[in-house]
Amino acid sequence: MTLKLYGHPFSSYCQKVLIALYENETPFEFRILAPGDQQAAAELAALWPFKKMPVLVDGDRTVVETSIIIEHLGLRYPGPVRLIPSDAQVALEVRMMDRFFDLYVMTPMQKLVLDSLRAPADRDPAGVVDARAMLDSAYGWLDGVMAERRWGAGDAFSLADCAAAPALFYADWVHPMDQAFDRVRA
Repeated sequence: MTLKLYGHPFSSYCQKVLIALYENETPFEFRILAPGDQQAAAELAALWPFKKMPVLVDGDRTVVETSIIIEHLGLRYPGPVRLIPSDAQVALEVRMMDRFFDLYVMTPMQKLVLDSLRAPADRDPAGVVDARAMLDSAYGWLDGVMAERRWGAGDAFSLADCAAAPALFYADWVHPMDQAFDRVRA
């Protein structure tokens, strides 16, 4: 087996896949996309013209998008931790929570980060306000959901937790969680 993951260790989406790989002790080569590394950048562009990371190469197959990469790993390289449950109803909840963390935590978090990197004249104050409001709503909703759960989608570690950890870690940096959201903070 020769798996190669293109990404960067500080990328929240790459961390999502790295958690899945490490949780199941799946061997892989990590091709770090570092600033100035033109060779790695060219390899990524040849694999995926959108140049978004992470990208997984499995033999002659290129797999993109974090959730799809994790599902691919579960099908082709299952490990001791089943990240997508076999029970279809439970799997739906896992996938829904995965989408929640990507769309309602990770996306507004990235909006805040990218806006801070722009030149002041190019910033989007209204977009930042919207992103912060979405994060507040996400924190509040999640705090209620977590009252009934141990993990992101129930009683077992899953794809939802692979998405939750980096999303909440970085989101709390750019828009700190209110102290009232004890369950989200935990």
